[in-house]
Amino acid sequence: MSVQLPGPLVTTAWLAAHRTAPDLKLIDASWYLPAEQRDPAAEFEAAHIEGAVFFDIDGVRDPDNPLPHMLPSPPRFAEEMARLGISNSDAVIIYDGAGLFSAPRAWWTLRIFGHDNVSVLDGGLPAWRAADLATVAGPATPGAGSFKAAFRPELVRDLAQMLDNVDRSVEQVVDARGRGRFDGSEPEIRPGVRSGHIPGSCNLPYPDLVDAGDKTLLPPARLAAAFAAQGVDLERPIVTTCGSGISASLLALALSVCGHPNAAVYDGSWTEWGGRDDTPTAVS
Repeated sequence: MSVQLPGPLVTTAWLAAHRTAPDLKLIDASWYLPAEQRDPAAEFEAAHIEGAVFFDIDGVRDPDNPLPHMLPSPPRFAEEMARLGISNSDAVIIYDGAGLFSAPRAWWTLRIFGHDNVSVLDGGLPAWRAADLATVAGPATPGAGSFKAAFRPELVRDLAQMLDNVDRSVEQVVDARGRGRFDGSEPEIRPGVRSGHIPGSCNLPYPDLVDAGDKTLLPPARLAAAFAAQGVDLERPIVTTCGSGISASLLALALSVCGHPNAAVYDGSWTEWGGRDDTPTAVS
């Protein structure tokens, strides 16, 4: 039986104490905005936690969808996980090079496909290094895994569902983008995409949930207070959104940490919504 993870987050101390446990697998899911001009795959080969494999967010996607890193089909995801040496019986810990940014996307994706024994390393690679823990260089060489994907549609929303929710307001929608992009006062970062937001949604920029110093997630009480300050009721259904589904997953992780584990993510997010001319948009 694989090690049981303590929750959606693990500390560097916990990982250091359990890193060599049987069936514990590590994933580096670093991803950066195009403007940062960073190569996460090259950075992985330069330095990663020993035993980790690289999860390419832009590669583990639906190849037939032009939107960025949309969810792949269950068979494609299962194939990718097996190639990375991940099996259904494994406990999986995911981290990223920013501290806490893109790892939650891989965490959410694994959960979407039925793998709940998965956590995010709080503070990521920067926290690991700050604790004076070792990294290694070179490519990963995992053995083959055995993964069967079981899709959980309740954790994801598509365009039709989001349009329906604008009319019915059954689910609260929380947007993780910066305030200027949300209120329409700043341009979107992707060409051809309007700024503004989904009518009825509220704004909680993801950096507000992360400690600016050590890049760890805020404590549960502060997370709950941040959501409450935006009028979010943790007892009601919640959907998170952002630019392309990356930081929306961080919001979903934060909600899980403060007791709301079933938040859904709008996969296409604002790149899909704001890139169309037939979707309603609110500003200010």
